[in-house]
Amino acid sequence: MNSVLLETAVAPAPSLWEQILAVAVDIGWLILGVFGILVGALLLSWVLKLVIRRVVGRIVNGAKNKANVDDTQALDRSPLAAVRLVQRTRTLGSILQNIVNVTIVVVALMLIVNLLAPNALGSLTLLTAAVGAGLGFGAQNIVKDVLNGIFIVAEDQVGIGDVVDLGLATGIVEYVSVRVTNVRDVNGTLWYVRNGEILRIGNMSMGWSRVIVDLALPVGTDIGEVENTMMETMKDLAKDPKWRSRIIDKPEVWGLESVSGDGLVIRLVMKTRANAKDDVARELRMRVLNSVDEMGLTLPQLNSITLSGLEGAQRVRGANPPKTKPTTVTQPPPPERPVWRPKRTPKQAPETPQGSA
Repeated sequence: MNSVLLETAVAPAPSLWEQILAVAVDIGWLILGVFGILVGALLLSWVLKLVIRRVVGRIVNGAKNKANVDDTQALDRSPLAAVRLVQRTRTLGSILQNIVNVTIVVVALMLIVNLLAPNALGSLTLLTAAVGAGLGFGAQNIVKDVLNGIFIVAEDQVGIGDVVDLGLATGIVEYVSVRVTNVRDVNGTLWYVRNGEILRIGNMSMGWSRVIVDLALPVGTDIGEVENTMMETMKDLAKDPKWRSRIIDKPEVWGLESVSGDGLVIRLVMKTRANAKDDVARELRMRVLNSVDEMGLTLPQLNSITLSGLEGAQRVRGANPPKTKPTTVTQPPPPERPVWRPKRTPKQAPETPQGSA
């Protein structure tokens, strides 16, 4: 029996250059994949931001067209809803852009890690769960900040450009992010306030504001004459072409607010637009001072006339009952009561006896 030896062909081992070329090709494909993920993420971010800007721009332009103005600064003369719509839309637009950026970055990083090390995500599952459980306690504040910030903007409590009092800082809102609200105070300091730490918000840019000027007078002053003079002064200010567009209601003199041995205090009130309160208050004080000088009155020391307690809280006029004029009520005359009188019978003539002459 003849045995046939079968020779098996053995493939030659690849050369060093071939190995280097294969590794270079694999690395090239990985780099190309990473580059494709980055380009796709940037392209998706650009498209979503473009859509957000288009939506925000359309809403803002719609508010401008309805108010028949060219810029958002002129919307102050339009109804309040248009101003708040523009501010809230821009704020929500900035928040949506931040959410888009964070989401796209996280997804792109996960895709890149999965491309470079396909088994890394599976092997890191338990480690990620353990780290996530540990960070969950520390991330409570972050989640609280994000949720509170979204609700603040969605409920129209704060908008970009508003003058607010957050308790922690007071000033103009320059930027509202998902987690932090930026407020610049009157000194120019920029405060970063976490949304989760905001417990109360005092918004001084919504609707209207009230200018309150407390005028201290010496004891013995004719209060009625001073009130009439101050009312004429405020009416002249309200009729001034420069200021009448900033004043939205008739001026009021609330009367005597404080009585002490050092002086008397009367309160002057004007209702203005929200963004014109300080300017109107300065002009009103200047005109009041000129009127006081013309009347020849000497103002007492301010430190002895400072209001405190409830009087210094600048009470809201709307909480008081309205003043009404007395009305004359015409009542019908009361019905006459019947008076009892005894019934009288007529007297009969005496009868004449028969047969008498």
